[in-house]
Amino acid sequence: MKIGLITDGFDAISLNDCLDRMAELGMEAIEFALGGWSKAPHVKIDELLSNALERDKLLGMCQERDLFISALNCSGNPLHPSEIGKNDTTLAKKTLELASMLKVDRVVMMSGLPAAPGDSYPNWITSSWPPESLEILDWQWKERVIPFWRDFASKAEKLGIRICIEQHGRQVVYNNESFFRLRDAIGPTVGVNFDPSHLIWMGGDPVSAIKRLGKCIYHVHGKDTYIEQQALVDGLIDTKPVTPVKGRSWNYVSLGHGNSIRSWLAIIEALKGVGYNDVISIENEDYSLDANTAISTSNSVLRFCLQKLTS
Repeated sequence: MKIGLITDGFDAISLNDCLDRMAELGMEAIEFALGGWSKAPHVKIDELLSNALERDKLLGMCQERDLFISALNCSGNPLHPSEIGKNDTTLAKKTLELASMLKVDRVVMMSGLPAAPGDSYPNWITSSWPPESLEILDWQWKERVIPFWRDFASKAEKLGIRICIEQHGRQVVYNNESFFRLRDAIGPTVGVNFDPSHLIWMGGDPVSAIKRLGKCIYHVHGKDTYIEQQALVDGLIDTKPVTPVKGRSWNYVSLGHGNSIRSWLAIIEALKGVGYNDVISIENEDYSLDANTAISTSNSVLRFCLQKLTS
């Protein structure tokens, strides 16, 4: 396996400094964040699409540091009923085009979340009660989710690009069941960007999820979650902002600060067991540490686990 990083982790430093730091840490892969919910701190997609010299320059900067691009990331909500949805759909299509130009065969994104009929904001259905909940969910899938993804996956397939859906709360695809509902309707162009941190705060077990997903795992994020004591009082659903971290039911943390190193060994062993021997891209959202410390910590844990499993 290879260790990589999604570039949002070093959003406060320049692209050159980001790449240098990755090389110092011995990383091999980079995942570029291009927009949507990301500020796209290091690259401008329109410049790259319109200028071959800019594309060559970017590839050269990576190659100089023995880095390859594991994926492009355009996570946003293309199913949003407002201009947000239109903008994120445009970004997603541009990302497919850029991936093809850069000869990158994976795009990481989220499924998106539609509104209910006539609503102005997305509506995440998490319960079968009250009765209208299932009516809304059925409408979302039939009228919004399947039509969008059937068209988008067709475009990706023609370009030879695999879509890596990140299962995330407040998205229509948030767990294995909802992922397979999408894949069964769309086909194998759609796989998973497996990020255990989201499953953990929803109460799931990463190893069990990996075994169920099997060959559907196309890309992996390395991120951890710590379940705080507050969860014993309030449960795991938490609408408070992710900063400050105090008082929340759970927080994203560096690897090993939420689940033990033994647990991460089991996660990586499970990935290997289903045939995934590719990139683990560190995603840093640990707001209790500075970025350099947090990413270095996650990198060290991954490196230890990989060495342990090959020794």
